[in-house]
Amino acid sequence: MNHRFGSAWTRRLALASALLAINAWFAPPAQAQAGPTAAEAAQYQGLHAAAWRGDVTKIERLVAAGANLNARDAHGRTPLHLATFARQRGAVRALAKAGADLNVLENDRYDGVTIAAVADDEETLSVLLSLGASAKQVTSRYDGTALIAAAHLGHDGVVRQLIAAGAPLDHVNNLHWTAVIEAIVLGNGGPRHQATLKALLDAGASVKLTDRQGKTPLELARARAYAEMVKMLAAAGAK
Repeated sequence: MNHRFGSAWTRRLALASALLAINAWFAPPAQAQAGPTAAEAAQYQGLHAAAWRGDVTKIERLVAAGANLNARDAHGRTPLHLATFARQRGAVRALAKAGADLNVLENDRYDGVTIAAVADDEETLSVLLSLGASAKQVTSRYDGTALIAAAHLGHDGVVRQLIAAGAPLDHVNNLHWTAVIEAIVLGNGGPRHQATLKALLDAGASVKLTDRQGKTPLELARARAYAEMVKMLAAAGAK
């Protein structure tokens, strides 16, 4: 091989690899969670249909007739999952009263609490938590928690509810990120992500745990020029 050609080819490969790394670093994460499509919802029958529509009377009638409260659709969703996706809080209460499993995971490993957290649905989340749903479960393909998901999205009100419900502050997911780290690396540094970080820090979340490359939250915030986050982290003793 011509050495000049080989050297140029090597440089091109190195440049391409660098560009891919940059794109992976800055690209917004895909939304992993998805509710039923309109076509799927139209096919629901029985308890699934009643939960999706919020038909409490029908839910009670079907339960009395022996309907399976934890029956699953093709995606592993139970009636409770559908009621949560649809923000049908009356249906959530009726299903819980009848004994539905509040912590069951669907095929993508989301529970009702995480569904509500990702949707920024504080009202439904409040209902689920008041009924005894756990804020402590490991959920999603990332082995995360509802708190990590909410922190990633900057859902600060949800974050405060989950903290109050005992969500683990320093859980590390399989990306090697905590809620604090996700609020920084997957956030936009704006007011809601700042409020999210403040809630986590006020609750005592660790500022020492690092990402897989050994970067601290303070270093990650500085690298993104998130000045307000840098101030908060420094005030919390971050290095």
